Amino acid sequence: MIDTVHNRRAGGREGRRVLRATPMLSFPTLVREIPTYELLPDEAVELIHQESLKILSEIGCEFRDDDAIERWKKAGADVQGTRVRIAPELLMSLIALVPPEFTLHARNPERTVKVGGKNTVFVPMYGAPYVRDLEGKRRYGSLEDLQNFHKLAYMAPQLHSSSSIICEPMEIPVPKRHLHIIQSALTHSDKPFMGIVTSKDRAEDVMKMAGIVFGQEFVKDNPVVVSITNCNSPLVWDNTMLDAMRVYASHNQPLILAPFALCGASTSASSIGAVAQVNAEALAGVAFTQLIRAGSPQIYGQFMVTVDMKTGAPMGGTPEAAQMMFVMGQLARKYKLPWRTSGFHVGSKLNDAQAGYESNMLMHAAILSGANYIWHVAGWLEAGLACGYSKFMTDCEQLGSWYKYAGGLKFDDFKDAMAAVREVGPAGHFLGTAHTLEHFEKAFFMPTIMDFNPYEQWSAEGAKDHDTRGREKAKAALAAYEKPKMDEGIAQGLNEFVAMRESELPDLMN
Repeated sequence: MIDTVHNRRAGGREGRRVLRATPMLSFPTLVREIPTYELLPDEAVELIHQESLKILSEIGCEFRDDDAIERWKKAGADVQGTRVRIAPELLMSLIALVPPEFTLHARNPERTVKVGGKNTVFVPMYGAPYVRDLEGKRRYGSLEDLQNFHKLAYMAPQLHSSSSIICEPMEIPVPKRHLHIIQSALTHSDKPFMGIVTSKDRAEDVMKMAGIVFGQEFVKDNPVVVSITNCNSPLVWDNTMLDAMRVYASHNQPLILAPFALCGASTSASSIGAVAQVNAEALAGVAFTQLIRAGSPQIYGQFMVTVDMKTGAPMGGTPEAAQMMFVMGQLARKYKLPWRTSGFHVGSKLNDAQAGYESNMLMHAAILSGANYIWHVAGWLEAGLACGYSKFMTDCEQLGSWYKYAGGLKFDDFKDAMAAVREVGPAGHFLGTAHTLEHFEKAFFMPTIMDFNPYEQWSAEGAKDHDTRGREKAKAALAAYEKPKMDEGIAQGLNEFVAMRESELPDLMN
């Protein structure tokens, strides 16, 4: 056993006691040791690929930005106004420039992760205006809530990133909001984080703040922040997203190029048809980043949910969403691109049975489809409108089970286990064997929020439901939080930058 905290070999019960007493602040990058699931045969994937190429070469995609249009013209695309038609040869030559794997640096090098290949990272949700708070009430999010979620993300070993806008700090003026979001992500956690894409100036502020923390020279070439850009389905990349692409890609920072598709509304009412369209949209975005900086690391992405055809409301954990995820994974592997999907994004309003069913449907598909960057895996409620404290904690606990599931079965103690069978023989028990005492702590997934006690004990302890236990777990974690160390000069630099930019920006609330 290796003591990863003290970097020395720890043996026996004393070593395990030290490990139990010392918090692990991050699992290493998950390396998947189980097979990926191929939902479709190769010829079906090729058919979808070819139809996506036809969409881009015959119909085209709009790039609503003068600079983007000039870049596409220079590259040899067929440009008519803002409509860009991209020949298959040009498209695939640009896609081929994207590295299949990259290193995403954290301010604490021990939290640095790999993205791509067989590697998977878990990232909490992003963008909720509301929270389901520590008392179970729904209300607008605040800066204190955002800071709390960054603290919880830092303390959750199952999470590899602190995201950024886990919830919106609604009391802060919109033009200044991004400053406090990024400062919180950088100071309350030392894990990788995500950027802001709502304007060019805000993206540039993110890079300047990252430069204060990592060094301005370092962030010119080394990935330290992942940012999300969404195509407006159907087939429009707008100026705001293209501005963000230019800022981040020029610094060699990875973007998630992810159409935001409400299948049946912004795509055809067909799972396969939606995949072909979304694939075309994502590939167009990935290709454009290579016109900005060839060889920059990027993440092929998708966010695809079906809509209730009676009401138009988006639905979360549906079988179609899972099926489309599997096919997007097959396409990503065809292109040798790192790819992003979403995990526990649900439509349920509460951390209840519906949330559990939806979460399981989607996470199973995300893991088995080989996703590299699984986003929205902690806190997500009501189609992303709310982040729940209880949901955040119970999601993190479940991520531990998925981490173990995807790591595959290990044979490292098989010989000892067979020796224990010989030691016990018929009609005995294994609780006191040397093998059990040595391995019980890591033999099986052991959740603490889920309750497996007898009814009488559960009742005596207050008959608490899962949502209540999750909120209690969040309260206890926040009470135990200790801020990660940051150089005083860096902290002062961030404070001064935020104060300077706040003095320059207006106090607008929308």
